[in-house]
Amino acid sequence: MTGSTRQGQDPNHHPRPNAAQEPNAAQDGAQEGDGAGPSAPVRDGRRGRRRDAGLDRALLEAALAVLAERGYGALTTAAVAARAGVSTATLYRRWRSKEDLVVGAVLAHAPDLAPRTDTGTLEGDLRALLRDKAATLTGPGGRLLRALTGEAAHNAVLAEALTTAFVLPVGRRVAEVVDRAAARGEIPPVEQPDLVGDLVIGPMVSRFFLSPLPPGGPGGPDGPDGPDGPDGHGGPDGPNGLESPCAEETADRFLPFLLRALGARTVPPGEARARDTAD
Repeated sequence: MTGSTRQGQDPNHHPRPNAAQEPNAAQDGAQEGDGAGPSAPVRDGRRGRRRDAGLDRALLEAALAVLAERGYGALTTAAVAARAGVSTATLYRRWRSKEDLVVGAVLAHAPDLAPRTDTGTLEGDLRALLRDKAATLTGPGGRLLRALTGEAAHNAVLAEALTTAFVLPVGRRVAEVVDRAAARGEIPPVEQPDLVGDLVIGPMVSRFFLSPLPPGGPGGPDGPDGPDGPDGHGGPDGPNGLESPCAEETADRFLPFLLRALGARTVPPGEARARDTAD
């Protein structure tokens, strides 16, 4: 078998086309370079050329859209390239395979769960964390998790990417939150803060992904903010059609349970409102 035949039959080999083979190659390649990072795992050996960040984003957004529509198993690089309006050769100069592309999309949509400014209370810190996690689960990150969770069960590379992007940041932020609260004397020291992170992630994934929204409730189909409710403000962007205020309200409902699990005193809503009024 000749070398050219072997290359044509090997799906993992993607030779760089010349200008005659790809009309847009010169235009696309003129803006590429040695970019690195999660959205640029393939090093381009041609020097002096800068990557087109806008084209990278377009391909990653296209990957997210195709994933949401078809799932990982039916996603093809050709479909992603077509959605982004570029050739498959342009895509392969950035990602070597479908798996690399999807990992890039995961890392690009990883939520920013870096520690926030200390609010001064455990309740305030946890409320901010829960709301941030709710925003993630009802945004592009949530669509990725829905599309990839099943595949990650038997794909170690995807599982590691999801853990790095969506699980570990929560654990790090929770550790800082509970350490500050213990130092202030609000709660006893927490020996396993990673388990507290699981208490944040697990119930919220169950609520936003697995549990039907209650009729008449926030975000429900006939609730005040639902698509069929009187206000007609049901947001189409989140996996469950939740707009930001509804997602935050749902997240806030977890707060008293999490505070009790950590041994913190919870303030009844009526007392909290009275205290806020007095202040």
